[in-house]
Amino acid sequence: MSTDNVSLPRPAALWKGMSEPQRVEAARAFWNDEESLMEQAEVLALIARRLNFRLKTVQNLSLDRKVKHLMATGNVSDAVAGRLLVTYHLASERAMMAAFLDDLKIEHDHGLIADTELTRPEQATLEAAAEKLRTAFPRERTDLYFSTLVLQDPETWSGLLEIVRAE
Repeated sequence: MSTDNVSLPRPAALWKGMSEPQRVEAARAFWNDEESLMEQAEVLALIARRLNFRLKTVQNLSLDRKVKHLMATGNVSDAVAGRLLVTYHLASERAMMAAFLDDLKIEHDHGLIADTELTRPEQATLEAAAEKLRTAFPRERTDLYFSTLVLQDPETWSGLLEIVRAE
């Protein structure tokens, strides 16, 4: 399946669609993630402008205050939203991620896909694994995970969009 005709979800739209508890978890994971420094700098600058504070002051805020200010930020870039989605899943959804990847027989480290060349799973296999995951976890969580996978690698995971949009 080509991704040319498939409408990919925007990361910012997925971020806005998360429940408040999910967004809080995502924000906490984001601020604690050492690999999100560029996106953190973008958000710090955004918060500083919004509050009319110096950047250094915002950098020194407590984790709880940074989370609160990120939550109050109306719009974030797709790059920041994408990173929020990834850090959320790595911090809070590893069991779900691992179960799905196990069913697909994809090598992973506690839900984090190994650095191997992935081939696109057969649609029937993908549908069976998705259905099984949906019986074990709430649909809003599985659909968010599936959408995040599509964002990360549309060539491999575009078949998940059909599953998310069905029903």
